[in-house]
Amino acid sequence: MLDVVIGDDRRSMLPENLSRVEERIEAAVRRAGRNRGEITLVAVTKKFPARLIRDAYDLDLRVFGENYVQEFEGKYDQLRDLAGAEFHLIGHLQSNKTRSALDLFHTIETVHSTKLAKRLDAGGKRLEVMIEVKLSEEESKSGAAPEELPALIEAICGCPNLRLSGLMTMPPWSDNPEETRPYFRRLAALARQYALPNLSMGMSHDLEAAIEEGATHIRIGTALFGPRPK
Repeated sequence: MLDVVIGDDRRSMLPENLSRVEERIEAAVRRAGRNRGEITLVAVTKKFPARLIRDAYDLDLRVFGENYVQEFEGKYDQLRDLAGAEFHLIGHLQSNKTRSALDLFHTIETVHSTKLAKRLDAGGKRLEVMIEVKLSEEESKSGAAPEELPALIEAICGCPNLRLSGLMTMPPWSDNPEETRPYFRRLAALARQYALPNLSMGMSHDLEAAIEEGATHIRIGTALFGPRPK
């Protein structure tokens, strides 16, 4: 069960929700013998309005994750003045959306193919990227297979405008963090194998397991903002 206060006024509850999330992060890093500074909280704002992102920014959150290029296009004009804010694309990126994505995002966490990497590189903008790795058999999940990583890493490293910083994954949904832990452990092993420093993994319900297994970026939506609007 999520440790989150949910009410009609999401904006007024955000400070308390953030405090609870921070308590969970602090407890997890202590258990893992890590430092809080090693963890980037990516506030997932899919389906939430720009004003709520501004509220989160006012609480010193600086990294925000969006799933859909077109949706974020509709918010961006209201957010472009937020100094120091970083916007990450954490959803699947179609090749025909690369130009728009380059205009909107500082980091693309879901590069999954050489074709996509080359299209992003051709845009001529310096960009941080992560490789999305598919570790489950679910057809709904996207990403590169582990055996495809050597060729994809080589291709990205050959793109002068891209900086590869790590790996990302989305395990099969389970409300039991122990069922997602093996996926986090596998991703961490792959990152060590290829000497990549960042691991984007873990969400509201399993952030502790992700941190204990080495996450550097945790993607938190519901625990901060409550259930997404229908």
